Amino acid sequence: MVNLGQIFSAFGIAYLLMQVPGGWLLDKFGSVKVYSYSLFFWSLFTLLQGFVGALSIPMAIFSLFMLQFLLGFAEAPAFPANARIVAAWFPAKERATASSIFNAAQYFSLAIFSPFLGWLVYAWSWKHVFTVMGIIGFILTFLWIKFVHNPFESPYANRAELDYIEQGGGVVNMDQKKNANNGPKWNYVKQLLTSRMMLGIFFGQYFLNTITWFFLTWFPIYLVQEKGMSILKVGIIASIPALCGFVGGISGGVVSDFLLKRGFSLTFARKAPIVFGMLLASSMILCNYTNDTVLVVALMALAFFGKGFGALGWPVIADTAPKEVIGLCGAIFNVFGNIASIVTPLLIGYLVKNLHSFNSALIFVGCSAIMSMLCYLLVVGKIQRLELKKVPE
Repeated sequence: MVNLGQIFSAFGIAYLLMQVPGGWLLDKFGSVKVYSYSLFFWSLFTLLQGFVGALSIPMAIFSLFMLQFLLGFAEAPAFPANARIVAAWFPAKERATASSIFNAAQYFSLAIFSPFLGWLVYAWSWKHVFTVMGIIGFILTFLWIKFVHNPFESPYANRAELDYIEQGGGVVNMDQKKNANNGPKWNYVKQLLTSRMMLGIFFGQYFLNTITWFFLTWFPIYLVQEKGMSILKVGIIASIPALCGFVGGISGGVVSDFLLKRGFSLTFARKAPIVFGMLLASSMILCNYTNDTVLVVALMALAFFGKGFGALGWPVIADTAPKEVIGLCGAIFNVFGNIASIVTPLLIGYLVKNLHSFNSALIFVGCSAIMSMLCYLLVVGKIQRLELKKVPE
């Protein structure tokens, strides 16, 4: 259990270390270019994990740790890049829906791939999980390079559309060539980290990601060890909460934008879905009080739906990040959020090992949902774009 937790955490360690450099690269070289390299190397390191089975057990464990580390290194710029692309391509009143789609895609991928990858493990071997996903990643890299562009370089956007986006608050020119060599000023980090609003958002994401990493790492093992399901059955069952998380993720963004369009303040439109979603997510604690498999899956599905519904951190970042350093601000946000990618797998591994059940783990994850809600209710305050104090060149 501890070795497995360490392998799970390798990704999070590299992902965390690369966040601020990744955000700097995004602000310096632009989203499209950096994302292309990110996708390519993610696919490569995923593919290579399918070949560690030929090694001795100690070398296989070490190789998996290192490849997971490199995988986290490659993937680090992805979500800050998503936030930059949304900020560039969407006006404020459409931003939560757009952000929710890219954020909810992780749940959709779990729903789609969990049964398929479970079948691969059952019918062939675990190695094919990595080789197949690596090949899919290379295909997506090609599609990204071919079809994704910056607003002013896109053959699919006309002047009227660009004007509509810009007038609605979209930062359409953030990656213009004239700004390409202007990296962010590093002392802006201090201003971000001394803003009460930004700190509330950053810590809120840490607690939210605790839920994410429970589902990404330990949830299938919970179903096998605690509830006695077979691996093949888990591949099917695990897709149900993931699909609910996807529906919740889309719904939260749509509801938030709907509230904004109906005249509610930006603060209320963003916070209301977060509070409601985190309350639902905390319901997973109730799984400790039943052995009914159907009820457990239903509660987990409700919790994952709530987590998705309340996962509005990225649109909030698009709303609040200073225009000069959207990539860097998104990276710092992701640093806080993905400390959970290290803490959660390790802590749950030790809890399960020492207490011989997942009960305390579910309490830990459920309470994290409550803490995320409290960050937005008690710390964040009014949601608005942060204006930085200019520094000398």
